[in-house]
Amino acid sequence: MKDIKNVLVVNSGSSSLKFTVYDMAREEKLANGLVERIGSDAANMVYRRGDGPKAEKPVSAKDHAEALQLVCAALTDPRTGVLGSLDEVDAIGHRVLHGAEIFKEATLVTADSLAAMKTLVPFGPLHMPPNIGGIEACQKIFPGVPNVAVFDTAFHQTMPPCAARYAIPDEYRSKYGIRKYGFHGTSHHFVTLAAAEFLGKPADEVNLVTCHLGNGSSLAAIKNGKVFDTTMGLTPLAGVVMGTRSGDLDPAVVLELARKGMSPDEIDALLNKKSGLLGVGGINSGDMRDMVNAAAAGNPDAELALEMWAHRIVLYIGGYFALVGGADAIVFTGGIGENSRPARARILSRLACLGVDFDEEANATRNGPCFLTKPGSKVAAIVMPTDEELMIARETFGLVAK
Repeated sequence: MKDIKNVLVVNSGSSSLKFTVYDMAREEKLANGLVERIGSDAANMVYRRGDGPKAEKPVSAKDHAEALQLVCAALTDPRTGVLGSLDEVDAIGHRVLHGAEIFKEATLVTADSLAAMKTLVPFGPLHMPPNIGGIEACQKIFPGVPNVAVFDTAFHQTMPPCAARYAIPDEYRSKYGIRKYGFHGTSHHFVTLAAAEFLGKPADEVNLVTCHLGNGSSLAAIKNGKVFDTTMGLTPLAGVVMGTRSGDLDPAVVLELARKGMSPDEIDALLNKKSGLLGVGGINSGDMRDMVNAAAAGNPDAELALEMWAHRIVLYIGGYFALVGGADAIVFTGGIGENSRPARARILSRLACLGVDFDEEANATRNGPCFLTKPGSKVAAIVMPTDEELMIARETFGLVAK
């Protein structure tokens, strides 16, 4: 078998296809981009070579297979491409939403593993079909090239039963797979390794609370480098208040809404797409930037939405701090965690009781990776940019290189 060098990472979503090509000899990003609004008349492609400027153009992509053909043409373009031919792609890594209890680590795609993935579509009916479709499209365009599935749930598989089980009869777990799985695992994995290196500690000795904060958000309790608990559950709806998702609520709320005549699909849409910051903030937006601006302008609903958002996150940070026996650091990542200084301040200003000596000036001026706490702080707070694509490339390379 030839040496593994170039790894293509594919993230095939419901209406988009994101891609990155790495030279793994140096972990160098050669090119990246996306095809978005697939299947519509407004399909668009963004392409960037290395650290150069982004090029954007309207395209025709009626499905993900056509989108992938556009990606291949861009990567091998004589003028702007980074590959002499598609034969230079040595392995392909795919982000896959849900591994359930079947896939507990990155897995080489075979006929059997692909068939098993298809049985998991009910766990993620919006994301799993395009995830699988992206794999199948790559198998056709890159015959003989190994494909690797990297599951969003895999890093969380180290949770003990006391964290992963729901307090319902076990027959529902064994028969239907109803338990906590957690998501954003690839991001939590990357920042765990990066934060351990940043702190100068072995990865298997570091205790962290990792906060992936974006439109979708989750926290993880990292004990000795492994997940001990996480906020998302059977689906990405559970946990903290998010952009449009409710996060945790009394299960009887769902029952009450059903008794009021709402269908399961209507309740699903309410809790996933119409709640969270959007549902509370009163500004027809679930975007953190809009919410911060509205609150600063004196909008009381926006202020309440931000307080609810911070309240739930602080609640989980405190609980997870206790579960790991005292964290070395609290790590912020994701779009909000890395970029929203006002949002971070709402959280960090409430953590002095844990030994977090918040450095407001650092929060206002520094970009990650960096400390947000003063020298000598008992517990560090860190901004650590995530790189899920690089983590997928690493796992793909490591598996195929064996």
